[in-house]
Amino acid sequence: MPKKVRVSELVGQFQLEILSGEDGLRRNITVDDLSRPGLEMAGYFHYYPKERVQILGKTELTFMETLSKEERIDRIERLCDDETPCFIITRGLEAPQELVDQSNLKKIPVLRSNAATTIFLSRITNFLERKLAPSATIHGVLVDIYGVGILITGGSGIGKSETALELVKRSHRLVADDAVEIRQTSDGQLHGSAPELIRHLLEIRGLGIINVMTLFGAGAVRTMKRISVVIKLENWQADKQYDRLGLDEETTRIIDTDVPLVTVPVRPGRNLAVIIEVAAMNFRLKRMGYNAALQFTNKLTETIADDSDDFD
Repeated sequence: MPKKVRVSELVGQFQLEILSGEDGLRRNITVDDLSRPGLEMAGYFHYYPKERVQILGKTELTFMETLSKEERIDRIERLCDDETPCFIITRGLEAPQELVDQSNLKKIPVLRSNAATTIFLSRITNFLERKLAPSATIHGVLVDIYGVGILITGGSGIGKSETALELVKRSHRLVADDAVEIRQTSDGQLHGSAPELIRHLLEIRGLGIINVMTLFGAGAVRTMKRISVVIKLENWQADKQYDRLGLDEETTRIIDTDVPLVTVPVRPGRNLAVIIEVAAMNFRLKRMGYNAALQFTNKLTETIADDSDDFD
């Protein structure tokens, strides 16, 4: 189901003044793009994005003053489409009377902010992107390790929370345990956080629920982190071939984004916290252009080639 933001939420979030059209505060905003109707003011409505929040700054309102009364009425009537969620006037400027009258008639709110247009555009865009971003909730643990967001997944009881506790003891930071709420930004990045009810909490079987921030301090937790790698824990299978060089780069899809996937087999004696810690460091090295597995295979190929030359 598509996400929606009510106009009334914008009013509360940005302390906007309601100038007219108060009956339309329950209108829904469904897109995070904004519109500054400059061409529309000049009469070009062929590509008018009527479903967007309409921002009127000094440029638009000054141009409107140059129009005749009949032209202003025509432009404003066409701007006030049934799908238009609201108009927001910036810089504390006055709303044209024609807009006030038409907005009351169509029940489209006209709001006002004292902020500069460019600053307000940035703030409202960030807010709408966050509220309208595609989201999903995944069973797992999200940890910040050396600045890399690691999402640990796996079956129930395999040791995700215990591994996260060991990582916190090694000075890394917990983001979420058990349920990770993930939002996808417009550029495809995935950001994970914990539901408010279980924020900063870890569930350890046999011990119960512990508060990581209370036990280890505020530096042991963070509210949100971009997900860079998914590490899947699974029980060791003797008949399964596991990657021993690291050349096979798998990915997994979360919402609409492919994320690097590392499968780590679990069996007694394996220190999962250290393995995941090294996986984070190895990811950082790859991002900086160094791939140990690739370097090894290149050297191996060169050595085999040199040995073949010696026998020729």
